[in-house]
Amino acid sequence: MILTDTHTHVYSEAFDSDRSSVIERAMELGVERFFIPAIDSSYTNAMLDLEKSYPENIFLMTGLHPTHVKEDYRKELAHVEEMLASRKFYAVGETGIDLYWDKTFLKEQQIAFKQQIQWAKKYAYPIVIHCREGFDEIFQILEEEKGDGLFGIFHCFTGTFEQAQKAISYNMKLGIGGVVTFKNGKIDTFLGEIDLKHVVLETDSPYLAPVPYRGKRNESAYLVNVLEKVAHIYAVDKEEVAAITTANSRQVFGI
Repeated sequence: MILTDTHTHVYSEAFDSDRSSVIERAMELGVERFFIPAIDSSYTNAMLDLEKSYPENIFLMTGLHPTHVKEDYRKELAHVEEMLASRKFYAVGETGIDLYWDKTFLKEQQIAFKQQIQWAKKYAYPIVIHCREGFDEIFQILEEEKGDGLFGIFHCFTGTFEQAQKAISYNMKLGIGGVVTFKNGKIDTFLGEIDLKHVVLETDSPYLAPVPYRGKRNESAYLVNVLEKVAHIYAVDKEEVAAITTANSRQVFGI
């Protein structure tokens, strides 16, 4: 059984004391593929070092996270553009709109999101979307950019059934993680109505640990808890969910 964590920040400071153990624990449970979203330029070296340590298992993205779109966002975007021109990546992301903490830079977030979509199209890469209280704003930009060149993952999907259908209509897979195990997560109430071909699994570690680890540091080994819940929702065995969602991840990332 091969599992794919389509979204983990295992390069982050939260893992500085035990990163290799965290990766080994996940691999022992069948998590062999780790897709690594960017946040901003300050993490680039850590991401490249991680790839050097596990070249067969670590697949990097480049991008600018919406909560890191600040006054200097043009400089950060220039870094993304430079990285894209310098080497192979597997996606542009994570990018999107986040209005949960602060709405100050909404306009800049919109500009950055649109620009990153256009770069993804240029390089024929998927986009990995971060959305927090920004569905309407994200869908507006996806509508402007829709077409064959637009595809990717709506990471940490926490919307409604209607929003899920809309995301899928823009060639997005739904990234399902720890929230599906939460009592108040809501997506478990309708996920089974969506064909599994539209779903990929993720942890978003170190964030959003699934039950029974909720509130603790998340890690890729806990993808098995997400797998169990998804298998229960679809009433199929875990091996089938692992096979389908890993195949879906190959379709998106091209590897």
